Amino acid sequence: MIVHRGLDDISPLANAVVTSGTFDGVHLGHQKILSRLTEVAQNSGGESVLITYWPHPRTVVSNDSQDLKLLTTLDEKIELIEQAGVNHLVVIPFTRSFSELTSEQYIRQILIEKIGTSKLVIGYDHRFGRDREGGFDYIQAHQDEYGFEVEEIPRQDVEEVGVSSSKIRAALQEGNIHTANLFLGREYNLTGTVIKGQQLGRTIGYPTANLQVDDPIKLVPANGVYAVDVIHAGQTYGGMLNIGFRPTVAGTYQTIETYIFDFDKDIYGEHMTLLFRDFLRPEQKFDGLPALVTQLKYDEEAARNILQM
Repeated sequence: MIVHRGLDDISPLANAVVTSGTFDGVHLGHQKILSRLTEVAQNSGGESVLITYWPHPRTVVSNDSQDLKLLTTLDEKIELIEQAGVNHLVVIPFTRSFSELTSEQYIRQILIEKIGTSKLVIGYDHRFGRDREGGFDYIQAHQDEYGFEVEEIPRQDVEEVGVSSSKIRAALQEGNIHTANLFLGREYNLTGTVIKGQQLGRTIGYPTANLQVDDPIKLVPANGVYAVDVIHAGQTYGGMLNIGFRPTVAGTYQTIETYIFDFDKDIYGEHMTLLFRDFLRPEQKFDGLPALVTQLKYDEEAARNILQM
């Protein structure tokens, strides 16, 4: 897949089959669109093109953008779109001036002049242009004038999977990992660097790797204890993860700490990825460290059973 960061390094393609959108999460609903996109491109001997935007448009045009957390970083989104078999990914910097383009300007300046679109494949509710004024009906009515075809993914094809990025975000914020993973079609992940914490875990027999997430806009699931797969240096391990403020030891800030099973290495400063498998319990305050250790033993047994370790 060729990644075009901006519109300056792309020339019109001979037979471009195009879709567009934010595609946060690249979830099952998105995958339906991408599957159809690549199918149409292959059947017509063309090249599939996905136009996306970074940063997320809501962070530019919405008043509630400070609360928005995303399911995928840009790098994660690029990797997932490549796995879907797309030929070209165009990442357009989303600015206030870009948001002011009318649907007519968007079609002519980007779809036609920059991309050379021969066919546009869009979801049934996809809108574009200033104030989301453009859509399937508008393009269909003017497709002879624009010189390209448009195909709409039927409402039932998208809604039969019942998926949206907002539903997945809500599930993660409730600790509902099962639903989030089901809608994503894969385990939700967090990637970051292992940093030094207070190192209290090693004093009670549960040394943890403290994760600092790479991108602060990435959504961190609800506070609580989880069963996770841990990927480090190309190897996969099992583990149990605590997200929260550690009330038993009077913690004052949120941490993301993982006890990695059957693992004894110094990995400070190294990258690690967590794959969320299941939610074990909410975070809670215990009456001292002995009670906490007793609970951690139960948590470890439950996590090992889930991970079949």
